[in-house]
Amino acid sequence: MMETNDDLKMSLTEHLIELRKRLTNALIALGVGFLVCYYFKDWLFAVITRPLTDALPKSSYLIYTGLTQAFFTYMKVAFFSSLILTSPFIFYQVWKFISPALLPEEKKYVVPFVLSSTLLFLGGVLFGYFVVLPPAFEFFVSFNNTYLRAMISFNEYLSLFIKFLLGFGLSFQLPILIFFLAKLGIVNDKILTKNRKYAILLMFVAAAILTPSPDALSQVLMAIPLLFLYEISIFVAKFAARKKAATGDHDDSEAT
Repeated sequence: MMETNDDLKMSLTEHLIELRKRLTNALIALGVGFLVCYYFKDWLFAVITRPLTDALPKSSYLIYTGLTQAFFTYMKVAFFSSLILTSPFIFYQVWKFISPALLPEEKKYVVPFVLSSTLLFLGGVLFGYFVVLPPAFEFFVSFNNTYLRAMISFNEYLSLFIKFLLGFGLSFQLPILIFFLAKLGIVNDKILTKNRKYAILLMFVAAAILTPSPDALSQVLMAIPLLFLYEISIFVAKFAARKKAATGDHDDSEAT
């Protein structure tokens, strides 16, 4: 009994050492990425503000309202840019930590999961940046006239920019979420098909909440990819159910 406890304690210690190693690697990568991104902060600033500056009059510019605000806003730009830049390496460190605990059947899903979730997230971010943000900012800037002048804080804009694109990136994870829910038996393609009309309503409500502007065009532009992803999720749920059934049949045959 004592032997087993010692083995368990050693195993726990090894896991903590491995966790520290993976966290250290991720933090070092994040730190290096931060330094690189801070060096290119002016270029990143131009990329981040382009959807807004294209909508503003040519003589317009962004402002900062506190002595240290510009410095810390640039730090925030560098940090989030570094997070995106180093995310594949961070995902790899997560995989290296959890892979010993996974079954061989589960390990084969790791690479497709990381790849598909990364591509979907980036796809959502790029869609929001290139398709939805420009008309949304055009709408807001349209109130700029002889009597009203927009004086936009970069810190305020950056917070809106990050929240909006993060919302798009996370909403594009819908097929991944449905896959795991189907694997757990919580949903299936029949449930999704039956409740499609309610899903459409919820997606338009979500689009109205997530889009920064109240104009119908921006909301429709966000709802369309969500509807498309929902239809993909139905096929994903069907695929997951088939894989689960095939695995169950295989386990039953091995048991007999």
